[in-house]
Amino acid sequence: MNIKFSEIYLNSIKNPEEFWKKVSDDIFWFKKPTKILNQSNSPFYKWYEDGVTNTCYNALDVHIDKGRGDRTALIYDSPITGNKSKFTYQELRDKVSKFAGGLQNQGINKGDRVIIYMPMIPEAVIAMLACGRIGAIHSVVFGGFASNELANRIDDSKAKVLITASCGFEPGRTVEYKPLVDEALKLASHKIDKLILFQRPDHEVELKSPKEISWEESLSKAKNVDCVEMKSNEFAYILYTSGTTGLPKGIVRDIGGHIAALKWTMKNIYNIEENDVWWSASDIGWIVGHSYIVYAPLFKGCTTVLFEGKPVGTPDAGVFWKIISDYKVKSLFTAPTAFRAIKKEDPEGKFFSKYDLSSFESLFLAGERADPDTIKWAEKLLKVPVIDHWWQTETSWAISSNCTGIEMQKTKYGSACKAVPGYDVKVIKPDQTLAKPNEMGDIVVKLPLPPGTFPTLWNADQRYKETYMTNYPGYYQTYDAGHIDEDGYVWIMSRTDDIINVAGHRLSTGAIEEVLSEHQSVAECAVIGIADKLKGQLPIGLLTLKSGVEKSNETISKECIQMVREKVGPVAAFKTAIVIKRLPKTRSGKILRGTVRKIADNEPYKMPATIDDPAILDEIKGDLKKHNILN
Repeated sequence: MNIKFSEIYLNSIKNPEEFWKKVSDDIFWFKKPTKILNQSNSPFYKWYEDGVTNTCYNALDVHIDKGRGDRTALIYDSPITGNKSKFTYQELRDKVSKFAGGLQNQGINKGDRVIIYMPMIPEAVIAMLACGRIGAIHSVVFGGFASNELANRIDDSKAKVLITASCGFEPGRTVEYKPLVDEALKLASHKIDKLILFQRPDHEVELKSPKEISWEESLSKAKNVDCVEMKSNEFAYILYTSGTTGLPKGIVRDIGGHIAALKWTMKNIYNIEENDVWWSASDIGWIVGHSYIVYAPLFKGCTTVLFEGKPVGTPDAGVFWKIISDYKVKSLFTAPTAFRAIKKEDPEGKFFSKYDLSSFESLFLAGERADPDTIKWAEKLLKVPVIDHWWQTETSWAISSNCTGIEMQKTKYGSACKAVPGYDVKVIKPDQTLAKPNEMGDIVVKLPLPPGTFPTLWNADQRYKETYMTNYPGYYQTYDAGHIDEDGYVWIMSRTDDIINVAGHRLSTGAIEEVLSEHQSVAECAVIGIADKLKGQLPIGLLTLKSGVEKSNETISKECIQMVREKVGPVAAFKTAIVIKRLPKTRSGKILRGTVRKIADNEPYKMPATIDDPAILDEIKGDLKKHNILN
């Protein structure tokens, strides 16, 4: 008998210890936990406190023990370089085990920190898993990140070893990593012991210092090593996310809860079984890459795809369909911005018809809010469920989603579906009262958070408490705003700082963006609130257009303004929509609304470290100036 979603969800909220005890029975433990949840020191909760396990054992060895060592674990495909390779669980385990021995030879032991600054190559995955094997704490920094940001992370983590590669490849350009690393090591006050560098074929660089060794050299005297036993509440990794103070926040993940929760999500949220091929088109530098390129699929024992390319330009807007077709991918998880890029380049979906997607069953989107227009476009093209779900670096897995492996829910366009088992989601209004259905407010999660989320920040317990757990006592503050409807569907409308106040009316920029994205010529849009003496704030829309649009920019702007007037109402006071060439984004696809607002309001701003192309901010400044929008 299939238990219904609502029953499972209710059980997870009413009997969390019983629920998560059962989930933990499905993973490998050297010593099974008897204490499921320690609530004695709120908000510092501990899951599976007395359990002993190992991340790498659960990702690789356990499947070999079960006789599945010849199953493909990892498929690497790089349309940028033309390189492709496959690794079985046995092959991957052997490579990881050897590199783990190499790390031990460089003095890395349990609890030591290792920074991984690499492109999307198998060696990056091997490095992550090797750290887990010997109990080192890895901190992956997006390859090509600015030197000062890398230096900050070296200083905060006090890393012993930095692992990098000679370069990364982007469409049309090569990103030289070594000069960026050299500069970061100069800037950092903490000095690392060793630099291990993977030489990419045909792009070798010179190693100049005794501290620097090649990947091959690190393996030369290495012996294969076994997994070390780790306590459940020891840390698997640190992943830094930008902080409001300019100092990065080190999100930490404890080992036991991370393995249990992520393995559970593969079947229950994504409906992925051991024999399926799963693809998450992200980067290992982001949380999606940690959770759903590397850890969750390998904990599950399925096949995961590591893709070094872009949705367009490597070589064209059909590359996603080619990967799905070539490897018989069952489900894809990517950012809405990737699909908007494909839609912009190929609005008719002409590339799609060239490939066989008969294996493909579902598309999951997260990272930015997925506008209904993009979801409908993808549904029409793919003829499979397109699911917008919501989660954060802090949580490492979905807070709300359509849990396709439990029971399919109907789609409500613009909503991220219902809270996932384990998350008791509420909406709180500015006066600290709980919102009624459909009332806008701050979205929070009742404590304790489920396993696999973040138990604290790296060396910053006080900052953890003050940032996330203080404004709404007893709740985790997500810093997202929106509402929950009468059916329990969660609507994420904007970040808390994207709520604008127009003459006393609290409006969500997401609601206006939703209308703008319905215009047939608009590929992507962003709405920001700029300061206004009379009304406090006024919304302005920035639009990018699809390829081959024949209407004038002026006509499109007028039509968009009229659409907002009709659908949101005159209360929005929406009178400005300007067409621009491109929107400023982070490398993971998030639109930098806050930075654009500061430019418009003539406020000082810091160049975001994660920006995809810094030159775009000058373009935006010019566009705003041309339309008299600079305050």
